[in-house]
Amino acid sequence: MTLNHKLILSEVKDYMFIALGLAIYTIAFTVFLMPYQIVAGGVTGLSAIIYYATGFHLENTYIIINGVLLIVALKILGVKFLMKTIFAIFTLYFMLMIAQDLIPKQENGLPFKLMGEGQDFMSMIIGCVLTGIALATVFTNNGSTGGTDVIAASVNKYHPNVSLGNVLIAADFCIIGSCMFFPQFGTYLERAHKVMFGFCVMAMENYTLDYVMNARRQSVQFFIFSQKWQEIANAIGTEMNHGVTILDGHGWYTGKKSKVLCILAKKNESIYIFRLIKMIDPRAFVSQSSVIGVYGEGFDEMRVKIKEIKDEKRKMKDET
Repeated sequence: MTLNHKLILSEVKDYMFIALGLAIYTIAFTVFLMPYQIVAGGVTGLSAIIYYATGFHLENTYIIINGVLLIVALKILGVKFLMKTIFAIFTLYFMLMIAQDLIPKQENGLPFKLMGEGQDFMSMIIGCVLTGIALATVFTNNGSTGGTDVIAASVNKYHPNVSLGNVLIAADFCIIGSCMFFPQFGTYLERAHKVMFGFCVMAMENYTLDYVMNARRQSVQFFIFSQKWQEIANAIGTEMNHGVTILDGHGWYTGKKSKVLCILAKKNESIYIFRLIKMIDPRAFVSQSSVIGVYGEGFDEMRVKIKEIKDEKRKMKDET
């Protein structure tokens, strides 16, 4: 398979998973959040707040606001990111419109309450977990749902140490808090109740987002003590195409020298590594531990700018 074919397949895969994430988001929002008038963050949440208060169609507000933010995406994130953002915005626009037409309505025009009356909190939990998973699916496939996601991705591009979840929390805080300025939501106490529900949505959704995205990056470290270290190293190197570091060890009790294999791997590779070890030497002594971060070839990229480090050192020197 040529390089061009691989790039095309990679792009197709990204678009397919972005569409899947948007479908999950649409179901979560229209089935679990909208029927109970639960407010959420993002442009979708802001559009829903306007819809609850004025009756102006949610999808129309969504497309108008995102049209403005696309200009920001073009200048900061580039054409490649913009193409997927446009795809996501219009896909979500049509999905929201179709979903609202297909789902049976209540007397007030909102989708019917799948969980039943008085199940606001349970519906919120299910909806938040699903929207968090949906956003993580979109982000991990180089996409965006537009709106505050564009803002989050822009900040993350220049400040990699700032998580997407933290940026979204700041934007969502302002959007959800805007409920206090809509008298249509009732008394100040009722509005405060809606805002508190919104903050719960914000916290759970962004926690799920960060958890799912970080879970894909989790790595583990193996130390393998075995008389058949050469066979184990060969198996891991050839069958998994994985690097292995061989360390010199010295047993305190036996006084014998030995070889220790050190391996850094993705968490999802752990089971296969254990199987290889057990097939070769069932009596091998293996230590596995989680590591906070692994950077370099085959793992995450070190996204620290040298200029930033120099500026930080200069700042510390000036302070002293």
